[in-house]
Amino acid sequence: MEIWFLILVSLSLSAFLKAFFNLFFPCKTHKLPPGPLTFPIIGNILWLSKSFADLEPTLRSLVRKLGPMVTLHIFSRPAIFISDRSLAHQALVLNGSVFGNRPSALATSRVLNSNQQNISSSFYGPTWRLLRRNLTSEILHSSRVKTFGHARKWVLQILKNQFDLLSRSADPVRVVDHVQFAMFCLLVLMCFGDKLEEKQVKEIERVERRMIENMRRFNILNFWPRLSKIVLHTVLGGYLIPKNGTVNFMVADMGWDPKVWEDPMAFKPERFLNGEGEAFDITGSREIKMMPFGAGRRICPGYGLAMLHLEYFVANLVWNFEWKAVDGDDIDLSEKQQLTVAMKNPLHAHISRRSRSKV
Repeated sequence: MEIWFLILVSLSLSAFLKAFFNLFFPCKTHKLPPGPLTFPIIGNILWLSKSFADLEPTLRSLVRKLGPMVTLHIFSRPAIFISDRSLAHQALVLNGSVFGNRPSALATSRVLNSNQQNISSSFYGPTWRLLRRNLTSEILHSSRVKTFGHARKWVLQILKNQFDLLSRSADPVRVVDHVQFAMFCLLVLMCFGDKLEEKQVKEIERVERRMIENMRRFNILNFWPRLSKIVLHTVLGGYLIPKNGTVNFMVADMGWDPKVWEDPMAFKPERFLNGEGEAFDITGSREIKMMPFGAGRRICPGYGLAMLHLEYFVANLVWNFEWKAVDGDDIDLSEKQQLTVAMKNPLHAHISRRSRSKV
């Protein structure tokens, strides 16, 4: 027992002395990005008074005080959070091979991600390249996707029948339930392809502006999934990104940058009618203004498919039904954290069959 006690004291003392000398006698090399007070072994002292549920507001507060790159120590491991879109572009697009890896998953997560053998969680290397090549050349290829037009029509007709029944009732519709059902069907069946009528194309253009603005303003994954595990020491923004450290990109905050978007917290689809959003590149290859699908080498390979599904689905529902807010029910944009970020108070609406003369 005494031997283990001496070993523990020695390790603790060594770690404390290292932290002490680093603090008062810093070396001339690059430092980690700034962060809150850190104790050896324990990590950042802020975790003593806060829970992980408070991570998002705590990070935003630290960014305001310390700058666009912040380091948090969870026990002895550094986790770096980046909120600046220019630094994100430099990392993900210009240095994609360095920041393209993924950290090792927890044992419980490996059950869900096939032991990190899927496209989103696999390590950067031959397996990931094979998975991506198979996706983009096979199931996500435009020629393959068009073969599912019949399935798209079938799912859309089911949805229209559901809404026809609901429109005859005076009860408001909880929108999120039907949107989730539709997205599940559409993504599983890969069902889109046939062109709409000419009049509906104009409606799709309006829908596209709304969808892009929706992804800018309301990001269901605010920061945690955009992870990179660094294989070698590297420098970004004048700071050291250590080997085996993790880098997290604060996706939601990049889409709310007031230097890019006027009145960023407002929902204004019309911003994409003027120079503010003209010829917008959602991939971020030239410049990152928001990245709901990621950016660089590990951008979601299905982002084009997702956009087409959303546009087609929403355009058809807008084309066939009128959607009105419930009287006296203000739209509440506040959020809550679930598996993803969701509306704290889900939207309800009254629907009715749209008269063609109103379109």
